[in-house]
Amino acid sequence: MQEYEYEFADFIYYTPGYLDKEGHLWPVRAGRSIAKTNYKAGPKRIECYSLHFVLEGMVAVEYEGGRIELQKNDMFCLYPGRTYYYYMLPSDSSLQMSWLALDGDRVKPLLELAGLSPEKPFLRKQGSPGILDSAERVIHAMDSVERWNPAVSLELQALVCGLFAGLIPESASTKMTEPAGWIQECMNFMELHATEGISVQQVAAFAGVNRSYFSNVFASQVGMPPMKYLQKIRMEKAKRFLKETDATITEIALSLGYQDLYSFTRAFKIYYEVSPSTIRKLNENN
Repeated sequence: MQEYEYEFADFIYYTPGYLDKEGHLWPVRAGRSIAKTNYKAGPKRIECYSLHFVLEGMVAVEYEGGRIELQKNDMFCLYPGRTYYYYMLPSDSSLQMSWLALDGDRVKPLLELAGLSPEKPFLRKQGSPGILDSAERVIHAMDSVERWNPAVSLELQALVCGLFAGLIPESASTKMTEPAGWIQECMNFMELHATEGISVQQVAAFAGVNRSYFSNVFASQVGMPPMKYLQKIRMEKAKRFLKETDATITEIALSLGYQDLYSFTRAFKIYYEVSPSTIRKLNENN
């Protein structure tokens, strides 16, 4: 550990790659520290989420709206854009902490499932040996990184997910606040599998929420129910096939997941108010 004004500490930094960002969850930095008697940090703000685990001693954390005193096996989280100030309290043991800073739009909803929020950025007695071991595995893996590569990215994602799996109680609600991109991931899933005849229930299962909740959130953010969005994908694909390929209408119907020509033609006419054959003839005449 290096000596600083208020502590002895190791600082570990990680630069995410494209796989990290596709996973919407990645570490930014981490470290371990042993506080000096005059230890204090802040007031300061950060741009990511930083989990701090109290390994020994006591610390006071002041945050917007409150103050909390924490001890061994407690933890706290610094939220982006908020002011924090924390300092060592008298104790039989020197304050020792480890920390892990995370970014990505999956972090906030996972913290909510764990019971953390900007208004309550701490958990008591959550630093069980299993959780502390999980955090240490992430930090150790980051400390061993020489340069980014796909294997490192996947390993770190797995380790961070393992840490959250230990933090989130089994009773946690699945009704999380949607991160930017949560609905987009569902739309991507629908785009990929719409022609396989997937149902709204299957998309909700992919999202990890119940169908009713998924349908309400999807409709509020996309502007149409998920079933109508699935139909939109299939109809737009059908129109492209009619204009850009020489596939028969029956072949298009079956390729899009319809059981037969009749059900496809009927759905197409309801959606576009013209038949598939009319679209094809108009395209041929242009």
